[in-house]
Amino acid sequence: MKILLVHNLYQQKGGEDSVLGAEKKLLLDHGHEITEYLRDNHEISDYSPIKKLSLVFATAWSSESYDEVTGLLQKHKPDIAHFHNTLPLITPSVYYACHAKGVPVVQTLHNYRLICPGALLMRDGKICEDCLTGSVYKSLLHKCYRGSAPGTFAVARMIDYHRKRRTWKNEVDRFIALTNFARDKFIEGGLPAEKIAVKPNFVDVPARPDKNNERTGALYVGRLSHEKGIFTLITAWRKLDMPLRLAGDGPMMEDVINTGLHNITALGLCEPEKVNEEMERSEFLIMPSQWYEGFPMALVEAFAHGLPVIASRLGGMAEIVEDGVTGLHFTPGDPDDLAEKVRWMIGHPDERKRMGENARRIYEEKYTPERNYEMMRNIYKQAIDERSRRVGS
Repeated sequence: MKILLVHNLYQQKGGEDSVLGAEKKLLLDHGHEITEYLRDNHEISDYSPIKKLSLVFATAWSSESYDEVTGLLQKHKPDIAHFHNTLPLITPSVYYACHAKGVPVVQTLHNYRLICPGALLMRDGKICEDCLTGSVYKSLLHKCYRGSAPGTFAVARMIDYHRKRRTWKNEVDRFIALTNFARDKFIEGGLPAEKIAVKPNFVDVPARPDKNNERTGALYVGRLSHEKGIFTLITAWRKLDMPLRLAGDGPMMEDVINTGLHNITALGLCEPEKVNEEMERSEFLIMPSQWYEGFPMALVEAFAHGLPVIASRLGGMAEIVEDGVTGLHFTPGDPDDLAEKVRWMIGHPDERKRMGENARRIYEEKYTPERNYEMMRNIYKQAIDERSRRVGS
């Protein structure tokens, strides 16, 4: 099968970029022919002031991307196009280019951008669903996209334009949600239920010898930012006396470094192999996010390494981590409850080991590359059948 992968790279590499790379390798390993159309947000730094201003309107429709992808479709004749991120340079205009050439479209929903200008369904540190069913222009009052009024208007206009044009219904053959929770939110936000499949992310971590006797301390892996619950994590650790290592970088790095706590270590941004090493030496992972999350790669990585997880009782995290089976839930934003769950995990080593074993078993059942490939191939077939059905009707 010939596959066109489409992605707008972020200025700071994140989980979506990693997922794209992993899925590309998986498809190549199974003999598929891959063509990529990539745009990079670093391009914007070279724009003139006038061209930057034009992005406010061009975010809804890029003729440049439309033309470039049309050229790729004519040259490579892919069987399907799989989109990851289109904001702000690619835009949904490229769906229409695929439609014009009869190429089925699959769109992975890594975050909530199609129903929330801020992408997180969160505002001022709390869950916000104001734009879910109402006007997305409510977001302008709060500058939900990076605290920028022009940026928020651009994204809100893109969402509103394509809602009214019925782009999500007519131009996309299959959406991929990462959890059932996310699927339900997108349906509530107006995306067609019959077109949304659920496929989680995956990692490739072969089984390794049991090293539980060498494990020590807790681990956090991810961006150091408010929505990730870092303040809650630090506050909880003021009540605890066990090592906590944080692998990641972000706007709250200085807050982490300056806690004055001897038992907190900021590792900074870590390469994948370093993260693997940290997971092999830790007793459990903590996921204290205060937003719904998509499908955090750190969770499936923890499961693959046999690590139980203490996670916020919220969104996709509460779906992925089964309370009492593969980890524990705590009340989002509540450092006292988090500290209590950490103490329980420390004080029950046998139960902790059992949860870790369950986590590895769940990984082998749901989150391996081979299982993911089966799901992706089935979604591609559904998209191709959907496009054929519509062309024939």
